[in-house]
Amino acid sequence: MTRPAARGGRASADRLARLLNLVPYLLARPGIEIAEAARDLGVTERQLREDLELLWVCGLPGYGPGDLIDMAFDGDRVTITYDAGIDRPLRLTPDEALALVVALRMLAETPGVANREAVERALAKIEGAAGDLAGAPVEVRLPGDSPRVRELRAAVERGQALRITYYTAARDETTERTIDPLRMLMVGGRAYVEAWCRRAEAVRLFRADRIDAVTELDEPAVVPAQARPHDLSDGVFRPSPDLPSIVLRIGRGERWITEYYPCERVEADGEQWLVSLRVTDLGWARRFVLGLGPEVTVVAPAELAEQVRAQAVAALDAYATPADRAGPAVAGRTQ
Repeated sequence: MTRPAARGGRASADRLARLLNLVPYLLARPGIEIAEAARDLGVTERQLREDLELLWVCGLPGYGPGDLIDMAFDGDRVTITYDAGIDRPLRLTPDEALALVVALRMLAETPGVANREAVERALAKIEGAAGDLAGAPVEVRLPGDSPRVRELRAAVERGQALRITYYTAARDETTERTIDPLRMLMVGGRAYVEAWCRRAEAVRLFRADRIDAVTELDEPAVVPAQARPHDLSDGVFRPSPDLPSIVLRIGRGERWITEYYPCERVEADGEQWLVSLRVTDLGWARRFVLGLGPEVTVVAPAELAEQVRAQAVAALDAYATPADRAGPAVAGRTQ
């Protein structure tokens, strides 16, 4: 019995806030069409007309003809003729203002924001109007933010070409590259530089935490006309049929794999799961499997199973004594 009342109380509070803001909104737009006002306020025309009818009986104590809010209608247009002193919008509460300041500061720190100047202007306006909040001890740092990210963002904003030392996890190698940046991005909590790579002669994404060194060159970034930004609406890694497919048998403790990586198929096999997924190459898959726990077994392809077994045996041989050859201990890792 309490839930409908709670919903009704919330609806009443929302309506009161809307009515208090409606008068100064209409004062600033005399003769506005009701349809346009409804779109601006995010309500239906019917709801707005009901709000206007309620305003007829609202006003100052005494509630006589000269105390109530008054308005004039001209067809579908409305004009406030007496505001009863409600001539300014509601002020934000301290909590609301602080939440808005934090959100704007976070937006200003997000790599890839197209119009940071507009965000900073809005932030300055709100902090100026909020008084004490202008000096509030609030520092916003996004996940994945770091001195390296801030250095890269500044370099990208200056529009200069960069020379980077980059670690490619898929091939387990470090290379030197000259890039012409397009933009900074934040995807899945990680920062990326999207740039034209002169070595690959294509647009590439470079993870900021894998850039070991950055040198800003004394030349502007020049991006070829054929360069096109990546579509990252589905994430950075987009599996395709031309990529190698691997099949793993995983135990309960490794089921997180199915939530963290895009899997093509997940099938129950008793207490274990058979998981199929695409990978960039088998070299990455080998390192991936070797980094997992003992509840993971390579089912296919056989080439990957052999690579995992061989590298695991080689690693164990580095620590084994002649009387303690530990090759069979890795049998659970492959099949």
